[in-house]
Formats: sequence, structure tokens, C-alpha cells
Amino acid sequence: MSYFQLENFFSNFSFLILFVSMIYYWINIAFNLKNKNLGTFGMILANFSIFTLLILRWKESGHFPLSNLYESFLFLSWNLTLIHLILEKMTLFSNKSEKFLGAITSPTALFTNAFATFSLPEDMRSPSPLVPALQSNWLMMHVTVMILSYSALICGSLLSIAYLIITFNNNSKEKVLYASDNIVSESEFVKEENLISNEVLNNSLSSSSPISTNSNVYSLNFSNNLYTTNLNNINVVSKKIKLADDLDNLSYRILGVGFPLLTIGILSGAVWANEAWGSYWSWDPKETWALLTWLVFAIYLHTRITKGWQGKKPAIIASLGFFIVWICFLGVNLLGEGLHSYGFIKMNG
Repeated sequence: MSYFQLENFFSNFSFLILFVSMIYYWINIAFNLKNKNLGTFGMILANFSIFTLLILRWKESGHFPLSNLYESFLFLSWNLTLIHLILEKMTLFSNKSEKFLGAITSPTALFTNAFATFSLPEDMRSPSPLVPALQSNWLMMHVTVMILSYSALICGSLLSIAYLIITFNNNSKEKVLYASDNIVSESEFVKEENLISNEVLNNSLSSSSPISTNSNVYSLNFSNNLYTTNLNNINVVSKKIKLADDLDNLSYRILGVGFPLLTIGILSGAVWANEAWGSYWSWDPKETWALLTWLVFAIYLHTRITKGWQGKKPAIIASLGFFIVWICFLGVNLLGEGLHSYGFIKMNG
């Protein structure tokens, strides 16, 4: 079997597995399936398939497989599955958060994989020699770290978007907590009423008429039903708060990893640019948008660490960063201009 056939097999196989994993995670959120490991197993298979595909391209081309947009998207998809597997093994978060994590990361990895496999031109999917600008040891250092940072920033930003969706109907998390406190207070009141009603019922059974007794039984049943309903409301609100907190904290942790990776990637790119072009910074479109991406997430971390912001405000900043990252990674590539124009999509017309 040739390298091309093997690459085609692993490419299609990884797409299929990611699609099945995405469907599983979505169904698991809706129906709470008993088999908890099927999604994880699927992500492991997809991770292994994409990794094998990249190794095959490395062996066939003779250089590190990050020379064009196709290989970059495959590497991004592999990083997303890797981040998912690492986070899923963390014991800091609830099972509900793990379900949401898979429901977010699996479609993202799937779409990046599908774009690389089915949307890019055929000549870009074929291995080719490195252009002179990429024939450097900095290729592995700079591009690898940049795509690692993109994957972490994309994943963290998506979790922030999920947080905003979950808390959409509430002006703030404090409002949800206030509502929960009110439900608790009301439930305690109903509980006290039940105790009084029990005493009244016991007395009525021994001294009251049958009509009065039936009335007291009906009143007690109504109070019990109200008490049960309020307890259910408490559980719903508390689970929602717990899920929102988990997503917010997880997003903060992932973005806290992605930002220093982005910083290292930009600095290593500046050193490489000086060696290749004689200038550390040229305000190339890719460089400009990378700097803008850095500034957005620097503002996010500043508000979290220095200002102590939590909840919706920093989540909105991270959500903005999601679109900035994609413009930097893909949108600039659609222009096909600047010093980073190798491996870009050539637009017709």
C-alpha cells in the first residue's frame, strides 16, 4: 500500500471517528448515556489516526509536516483532540462539564479536519518540497508553538461562548444565586408548614370530623408537592451554576496556557524573520493579526488577574478573541498576501 493510500485511509478514518464522537457527545448530553468511555475512546482513535497521518507525510516529504495550510489544519485538529483528552482526565470538574467539553471540542476538531480534507485544493494536499523561506530549524519551533497556542485559544474561547449561552437569560451569575437563595428560603418555609400541618393532621385524626380531616390531608399533600417542586428547582439552578463555574474556570485555565504559547510563538517568529528577511517585524498581515490576537487575550488575562473579573465580562472578551484567532489563522490566508504567503489559498480573479 502506497503512502498516498495510507494517508487517504487515515484521513477518512479520522473524519469518521470524529463525526461519531461528536454525535455521541451530543446524544450523551440529551439522554445521559450509561457508557461514559465511548467518546473518549473515539477521541483517542482520532488522535492516533491524525498523528499517524502526519508521521506518514513527514516520512514521505522528508520535512516537518507544517509547510502549508492543509498540514496546519491537520495539526490543529490533532492538537484539539489532544487538549480534549488531557482536560477529560482532570478531576477538577463535574461529569456534566466533561459532557459539554466533548460536545464542544469534537465538532471543532471535526470541522478543521473536514476543511483540510474536503475543501482545500488537491495540490495543497499533496506533499511538496519546502520553499526556501521555510528551510530552517525554526520551522518546527515557531509553527508548532503557534498552532498549539491557536488550538488552546480556540478551545478556551469556545468554552467562554458556551458560558455566555448557558447564562444568557440571567443578567449576572449573582442573579442566579439570588434566585437560588429565594427558592431555598421558600422551601424552608414550606418545610415548616409541613411540620405544622403534620401536627394539625394528627390532632384532627383523633378529634375532628371526617370532612375536616380530608381537608387537612389535602392541604398537607399540596404542601408536600410544593416542597418537592422547590427542591427540584434548587437542583436545576445549582447544577446550572456549577456547570457555568466549571466552564468559566476551565476556559480561564486553557487561555492561561494558550497565551504564553502565543507569546513564545511570536517571539520565535520575530527571531526567525530577522534571520530570513533581516527584520524582526515587518507589519505583515499575519504579524499584525497575531499581535492583535495577543492584545485581546492580554486584556482578557489582565481583567481576570488584576481586576478580578469573572463571569460574563471576560467571557465576552474571550468570545471576541475566538473570531480574531480565526481571522489570524485562516482569514489572512485567504488574502494570499504578505511575507507569509507561502502555502496560502490562491484566490481567483
